[in-house]
Parts: sequence; C-alpha cells; structure tokens
Amino acid sequence: MALDYIFDKSRAGERLSREEGLALLREGELLELGAIAEEVRYRHNPNPWITFVVDTNPNYTNICNVDCIFCAFYRHEGEEGEYTYSVDHMIQKFKESAQKGVTTVLLQGGVNPKLPFEYYLEMVRRTRAEVPEVHPHFFSTSEILGMAAVSGLSVREVLRQLKEAGLDTIPGGGAEILSDRVKRKISNKKGSSAEWLAVMREAHGLGYKTTATMMYGHLETDEDIIEHLETIRQLQDETGGFTAFIPWSFKPGNTPLEKIIPTYATPMRYLQMLALSRIYLDNFPHIQASWFSEGKKIGQVALHFGADDFGGTLVEENVHAAANFVNKTSTDEVITLIRESGFVPAQRTTLYDILKVYEA
Repeated sequence: MALDYIFDKSRAGERLSREEGLALLREGELLELGAIAEEVRYRHNPNPWITFVVDTNPNYTNICNVDCIFCAFYRHEGEEGEYTYSVDHMIQKFKESAQKGVTTVLLQGGVNPKLPFEYYLEMVRRTRAEVPEVHPHFFSTSEILGMAAVSGLSVREVLRQLKEAGLDTIPGGGAEILSDRVKRKISNKKGSSAEWLAVMREAHGLGYKTTATMMYGHLETDEDIIEHLETIRQLQDETGGFTAFIPWSFKPGNTPLEKIIPTYATPMRYLQMLALSRIYLDNFPHIQASWFSEGKKIGQVALHFGADDFGGTLVEENVHAAANFVNKTSTDEVITLIRESGFVPAQRTTLYDILKVYEA
C-alpha cells in the first residue's frame, strides 16, 4: 500500500481504513508520522495550548478477584498488604487533596466482591456534598461490572444510580487491548471487549463523558492495536461520549507477566502509538501524552507527536508504583515542562474546560 497516498489522506482530513492504519503502523517513518499527527492535532485544537489537570489517583481497595497477569497492585482477601478503606477515610483524603489544589480525583480500586453497591453510591454522594471543590472521576468499567454482579442490577441501572448520586464522568481503565484474543491471555476473568464497550455505550447514553485508554507493549500484535483503535472510533461515531484517548506502555515489574515480557516498550514505540492514534482517531477531540508512564522527557517530545494534553499532576498514584515504576511532579513543574516544549500551559477541568492559561 502506497504510504504517500495514506499520508495525503491524513493531511486532507480523510478517514483511514484499518488496512491504511496498519500500513502506517508497520511502515510509516516515525518523524513523518509525528509531523502529520501534529498537523492533525492543530486541526482539532488550533490554540498553542497544552492542557493539564491538577489531579490525584488514590485507591479505596486493592482486594481484587480478577487476577490480571499484568497487574502488580491487587491482593486477595487475607493476603499480606490487602486493604479496603472506609468512605470516611477516602473523604478525608479527598479533603486533603483539595487543600493542595486538586480539582479532579481519579478513583479506582480492585474488584472487591465484599463491597456493597451502597458503598460506591455513598462515596459519590459524600464527595459531591463534602468536597465540592473536586470532580469525582470514579470507577473503571471493571468496577462497574463488579457492582452490577454484587447488586443484581443491570449495568445501566448501576450507572443510572451512580449518576443520580452525582457521578458524570468515568475513566477509561480496564480496556488494555480491545482484542479478546489478548484478553483471554492477560485478563481472562475480567470480561470481554464487548463488555467494556457495553459499559461505555450505556454510560454515554446516560450522558456521561468518559476517556478511552490503551495499554500496549505485552502480548498484542499490530493487528490488535488497529482493532482497538477501530473499535473505539466506531463507538465514538455512535455516541460522541469520549473526551480523550490515553495510550501507555505496560510496566512489567512485580507482575506475573514479567516472566514473559521482562522489559518496557521503547520510547520510539510510544511516540509511534501516540502519533498513529492522533491520525486514526479522527473523531476524538483530545489525545493525552503520559509523562507519568513514559517519563517527563518523552512526555515533552510527545507534545510534538500529536498530543494536546499533558495529563494530570497525580498527587498520589499506587498502581504503577506497585510495579516499581514511579514518576512524580508538581503543578509548577508541569507548567515548566510544557513551556520548555514550546507551548502555552493551560489548566483544565476533567471535561476540558479551561480554568487558567499561563501566558509567558
């Protein structure tokens, strides 16, 4: 397949087919991919802004019955290091985070079958009532499926009640790679690609906004990457409910999968994923660079490969830390990193409303 033809289509804003996406992934020269992705980025977001959110990512429990082999975070009930925190405990953490300037709490945990549905509803209600300064960006699709199983309610009813309690955005975790061939190998208890998509479809239908994610660098093939991108692009065509796409690479430390995949995906592969996703996902408004998962310098480079968002400040993070992968930053450093990259920093909300532009 002629790459020049595919590049011309991309520059003209025409949608790429699966076959064309696969050709770009396999044969596209990285710097040319980046240049086209940057053109596409400015078509979606003409301002020279790079947005970021002041957020934190605590966890309420690490007890989980899903046993994903890529995860170093989870514990079984009774194992050393397992925990489940009360709603009181979490609300206090949220209040402390708000005092540090946090505006978004990205809350996730293990799939803990001992927690009743009311626990989650109380968490949302009390966050809205007692910590109105922060936006609750709570619960992955896996947790929502777990709530449905524990409560006996449908996924739609679980989402409806959570929305009534005050939840209106959910993160995109739990997708990994939307290929059942891969999911059967790395997360066979977690549910199918169709189930992840069904939760997102129901959420969007109820008025939620969500993100979409992809964790690559393990057992997937190039075809699986394109399958993932095609699947979320189709759902975005249908619902328009995704705000952003966030790819990151698998971190093998302390995971069962480490024995098979002992090393990180390369920075080159990350930039390739980012640029390809910006070109292919023509209906996604934002692509997020991950300074946290890929390192600050690669995060900066990623801003020239199609990303228009620098993610969050992540005051607290435990999942990657469990895999011995730790990066930390501050609001001031994020502003500096964006400026050093040649852009104007802009603090945003979860829903990408601009709170403050840090002009030079």
